[in-house]
Amino acid sequence: MALVVTALTGLAIAGPGAYAQAPAQEAPLSVIDWLGTQAKPPTSQNRAPGPVKVDEPPVTRTALAPAVSVAPLGAGSPRAIGLVPESVTGLPQDLWAGSDVDRLIKLIGTLPDLQLPAAQSLLYTVLLAEGLAPGGGSHAGDQLALARVEKLIKLGALDPALSLIEQAGVTTSPDHFDLWMDISLLTGTEDRACGVLAGAPHLTRSFGTRIFCAARDGAWENAALTFGSAQALELLPAEKLALLDRFLHPEEFEGAAHLPTPRSMDPLSFRLFETIGEAMPTGNLPRAYAVADLRDLAGWKAQLEAAERLTRAGALPDNRLLGLYTDRAPAASGGVWDRVRALQRFETALSTGSADAVAKTLPAVWRAMQDAGLEVAFASLFAENLIMIPLQGRARQIAMDICLLSPFYEVAANDPAKGPAPSQLLIGVATGEMPVARPEGALPGAIFDAFGATAAHPDLMALAQDQRLGEAILKTLALLEQGAQGDTTALRSALATLRALGLEDTARRAALQTLLLDR
Repeated sequence: MALVVTALTGLAIAGPGAYAQAPAQEAPLSVIDWLGTQAKPPTSQNRAPGPVKVDEPPVTRTALAPAVSVAPLGAGSPRAIGLVPESVTGLPQDLWAGSDVDRLIKLIGTLPDLQLPAAQSLLYTVLLAEGLAPGGGSHAGDQLALARVEKLIKLGALDPALSLIEQAGVTTSPDHFDLWMDISLLTGTEDRACGVLAGAPHLTRSFGTRIFCAARDGAWENAALTFGSAQALELLPAEKLALLDRFLHPEEFEGAAHLPTPRSMDPLSFRLFETIGEAMPTGNLPRAYAVADLRDLAGWKAQLEAAERLTRAGALPDNRLLGLYTDRAPAASGGVWDRVRALQRFETALSTGSADAVAKTLPAVWRAMQDAGLEVAFASLFAENLIMIPLQGRARQIAMDICLLSPFYEVAANDPAKGPAPSQLLIGVATGEMPVARPEGALPGAIFDAFGATAAHPDLMALAQDQRLGEAILKTLALLEQGAQGDTTALRSALATLRALGLEDTARRAALQTLLLDR
């Protein structure tokens, strides 16, 4: 069956602002999905060879001394760092240009987890957009790149984080390399990073990394010497030394009791535990560690739970989750198995085109998706097909809610034949044409006002007009999260500001999600 990918990028629907972008009903890919469709840039290992150099001695045509040009060394030419071009994001390359880099780093680092999928998607778009360095300085651009990558890691989006740090330059500084190594350890691609370290040991300050990579490269004497020095000089915590000792000398610890779980986990320790056969469960670890469970090494249940966790954070393409849900038949019941069974039954019913079959399976799968917080991912996957099924009663109402949570919200709102008429407010948000009467209640009223006479936040608009658009969007997202937590004044201001910035699709989807999701 044909599936639609989610359109959560925050691209506008002919919005009123200066940065208005593509119509929402074209259903563009989210940046996470978009990245998955792109060929990776060539690395040093697979880049096409350059011209062949002929082994000849240098030749001169004169005995005169050559002219030498002298110029002062600058701070480096500014370059755009980011994975998604302006043509996809609609965001200008100077979105960071007028901002102070320290302020941006603090803003990115302190931004809370966003509950609304529309907000999550816009955050990914901003973090991954091609952008010039703040103030035009290459060092500021390098520091901002580190902050962007660290945020992506926290969100669990390791694949784009890996691509972004590699684009920024893994040898730019020890901080860049160590971050690259952390991501590589979590994704199982550490051989490349260790290969680079072998030729440039100065790139890391971590003795643990040096020991690990030396052993992986087969340089056992070097690994043992470095371990001995770290042990004698107490350069590493005792628990890390014990872990490295078992990694280097497994024969000495056969039959020994497992090491205690460390008080805090880091990527190297996580990888070492896995290497010595004492793999750590990821459920209680930060979200980035869940990526390790997506590998075939993990059981199906662990893969499913990791995929759900990452999808809730917007870090995993929806189709990846669907692929795991439909990989095989569940052999147990309860929890994730009930969700898998409900989705498989619904997908089978949907493929038949039978309204009765869909009506019987839709309520169960929708309750399962609501319980898991996966409503928007489900809507993005199935709304395009579901909207064509003539349903009645409760199933019809559920189908309308699903369509309003999908990229096809405007189509659904404009076609009463697809379901019972939603509230006038929902129709107004989806179509951009508010009803005449203001609805009762603080939340509906705030959303009504945001799409009416409420002015955008003046301070945030001033930032956008001063080549600080990225900063303005980040602050607007923080304001929107306050709104999602119940602050209707913040919600009203955030939605109005998104619209004024031309991020109409994000504003509409955020409003619809606020009204329809139980967060």
